[in-house]
Amino acid sequence: MSATPGLETLAAAGRKLAKAESLDEALPELARAAAEATGATLAVVRVPDGHGGLPARGVWSDSSALSAELEGSRLLPDELVTEELSEADELPAAVKRLAERIRALGILVVPSLADEELLATLELMRPREPFTGAERAVAQIAAQQAGLLVRAFRPANGAADGAATVPSALELAGRALAAGADESTSAERIARLAAELTQAQSCLIWRTEDGEVEAIAAVGAIDDADKRAWDAERDLGGRTYFARRDGDEPLALVRLGEPPLGGLRLSFAGEGLTDEELERLCAFGSRAAHALRATERTNRLAQELDRSRALLAVVGQAIAELSLSHTLDTAVDRVAELLDTQRAAVYLGSGRELDTAASRGLAGPHVRVAEALISLALGRLRPRSVFEILDAGTDPGLAGVSDAVAEAGVEAIVSVPLRAGSELIGILVAYLPRGRRLQANESALLAALAGQLAVAVQNAGLHEETMLLARAREQALQSERHAARRLEAFYEISRSFSQSLKLEDTIDAVTRTAVDLLDLDAAVLRLPEGRGEDLVARSVYIADPRLQDALGPILSRPQPNARLRALGLGRARNALVLDPVTAEHLGGGHELLAPFLRRGSSAVVVPIVASGEVIAALTLVLLDPARNVEAETVETVRSLAAQAALAIDNARLYQQQAGFADAMQRSLLPAAPPVLPGIEVGSVYESSARLEVGGDIFDFTTLPDGRLAVVVGDVTGKGIDAAADMAMSKFVFRSLTREHPEPADFLQAANEVVAGEVQEGKFVTMLYVTLDLSTGELVCGSAGHPNPRVIRSDGSVVELSASGLALGIEPDQEYAEARETLLPGSAVVLLTDGVLEARLDGELYGERRLARLLAERRDEPAADLARAVVEGARAFAGGDLGDDSAVVVVKRTTS
Repeated sequence: MSATPGLETLAAAGRKLAKAESLDEALPELARAAAEATGATLAVVRVPDGHGGLPARGVWSDSSALSAELEGSRLLPDELVTEELSEADELPAAVKRLAERIRALGILVVPSLADEELLATLELMRPREPFTGAERAVAQIAAQQAGLLVRAFRPANGAADGAATVPSALELAGRALAAGADESTSAERIARLAAELTQAQSCLIWRTEDGEVEAIAAVGAIDDADKRAWDAERDLGGRTYFARRDGDEPLALVRLGEPPLGGLRLSFAGEGLTDEELERLCAFGSRAAHALRATERTNRLAQELDRSRALLAVVGQAIAELSLSHTLDTAVDRVAELLDTQRAAVYLGSGRELDTAASRGLAGPHVRVAEALISLALGRLRPRSVFEILDAGTDPGLAGVSDAVAEAGVEAIVSVPLRAGSELIGILVAYLPRGRRLQANESALLAALAGQLAVAVQNAGLHEETMLLARAREQALQSERHAARRLEAFYEISRSFSQSLKLEDTIDAVTRTAVDLLDLDAAVLRLPEGRGEDLVARSVYIADPRLQDALGPILSRPQPNARLRALGLGRARNALVLDPVTAEHLGGGHELLAPFLRRGSSAVVVPIVASGEVIAALTLVLLDPARNVEAETVETVRSLAAQAALAIDNARLYQQQAGFADAMQRSLLPAAPPVLPGIEVGSVYESSARLEVGGDIFDFTTLPDGRLAVVVGDVTGKGIDAAADMAMSKFVFRSLTREHPEPADFLQAANEVVAGEVQEGKFVTMLYVTLDLSTGELVCGSAGHPNPRVIRSDGSVVELSASGLALGIEPDQEYAEARETLLPGSAVVLLTDGVLEARLDGELYGERRLARLLAERRDEPAADLARAVVEGARAFAGGDLGDDSAVVVVKRTTS
């Protein structure tokens, strides 16, 4: 706000002020005008009252409730302002509290002085920005107007007119306190209220309890408040109120309540209070005592409620959880919170040997201190449910462990024995500051808590015994359930074979399942290789690693397929239990098993047949001569072979189809990145676990002006349609870059081509960037594709944002460009959404993990960094990518 409108506002107000008949009529109008002239939401004009205080005589606010509250409020003598203030830290305490309450950012306090006499002050506040220089000048003029009004209305005796009537204000304030409208009334608030209403220089409130006197609130200039309180209590004696002088300083002493809660001491700069005013102050004191007692009761009830809630939480935890450690940890945390300490523990044990079951904030030999406490609980302190040691360093009961007390830093102790019936099973200990005493409700709570913890410990012991009995019963029934469980597990696992699509996973599952399920020593699965003349070991599983060196080379030997076919195993699909002669006849790895068979070991060969053709052979080995491969085991293996045949056949077919799809996809990708001076280009394409051809594509080209152009895209859909759209996208890139080299222009032209070629409902996302090899200028355009990431040499990762609609959705689109300078050592990473959307249990790999990986691996060559991005996403997803992923990294190596 400029000064001119503000001055006009004050001038208009001046005409009204000239007609005012009293100061109380003029000052509110001046406050309103000052607020309007400066844009303030609150204006207060204060005038000295002749007793050293500064009451509000003119108030204007945009809140009528705030105006009513501030009218008649008074600053104490030590809060007078004699210079202009605008910073919150400089303000008087009462003004600062008001500013914080209304969240004022603009604050201004301007005094009006004449010959070093304070005539008035003007306070201005508003929630927005601080006041400008022009507004401060307007405020200074308004403050001087207030000073002129004070002098104009000042009577001949020099006192300001319209002084507030103290007794009536005291009576109203006392009634408000007694009504109990605010149960959080504090002693400091009462002291400030009494000082303001009586125009006292200072006010002290003290409390008397059990012969002890303590100052609980003081406002104004008071030195050594506790000594003043003792003197006032002595002077007041049995009287209800009393007035005297302390040197030249008039004092008023008033008893608070009946029975007495304490007292109130007021000091004055002038004549002090009359007898009538003292009587009214006495009534105010009685009502103030009522308010303080109500506040204390409220606080005490709130504390007891909090403690009761904490007890219920611990008890509920003990009931809901079977974990004793969790219950005790919860109890220790709650006790520490309730007693406001950082150190507490629960110790358990029989006799004097203790273990720390739960603790918080402890160090040093505290267990020795706890063992001494157990001795006290078993000895002279046995009758007590809670016992306190106010000074652990001098307590005779801890003399034997004084060194541990000192080393552990123990000052005071609260100890609560845990008893189950008559047996002491542990102790709950809180380590407190020296001299800290428990209140009655705290002791009761700890005693109740100890009872509940003892029950929890006892229940945990019973639970452990129950678990031991249950385990014993389980072991007794295990042999009876073994056969049924084995068949059920076998069925579930064999069913999973038919659902597997990975050949290596399938054959590994066959050998592992056979050995584990049938309790064998080893298994080998052989598949045809080349023309099928030999069956080559593709999976060898040996249960005991110590047998690996002996059995591994034998089972890894190939098996001539003709020998197996000659036995007719493929047609009959029978399992063949080997003897030494048959093993030697089969040759290969089976021949080497003959020595084991002569010593009593067992082996069985099971053909795996699909469509009348032996596609694999499974050999099982049992070395223990005391056990034989039983007929039941052979039948189980045959069933396993039937399931494995289907799974292996499916896996082989899948592998062939996946290879075809991957080959088709890769045929549409560039064979190798370009080789350019000062630039590294690395790219990785990784197909998903699906059979269909995906839609990810990337390509490079060098523009006529020498810039590198890179495109990364993703076509909707899978299969043959996606392959066709990929081919079209590659053609679009190759054909349009020379005529439309700039990203925005290229994407606009590409959109027109794609919109006319793709089917309705399909689209292509595309990211197109150009890099000037000499300057490092990187220009990016995006059509609905994930943004590129720029990795700076300092490790920061910046997302280069360029938004635009995917290609093929709507014609006549325009695309924005984003620019960045790629400095030496920096790189740009382009990728498809298969990386960001890699999932583990529904959680995405996402932006945060990608940025962290790029920052950590930024110094690697471009090709290695591209591979690291894909491998990081795959590792997060547990080994398989749910969608195809393409990554291109362009790194600038020299300037």
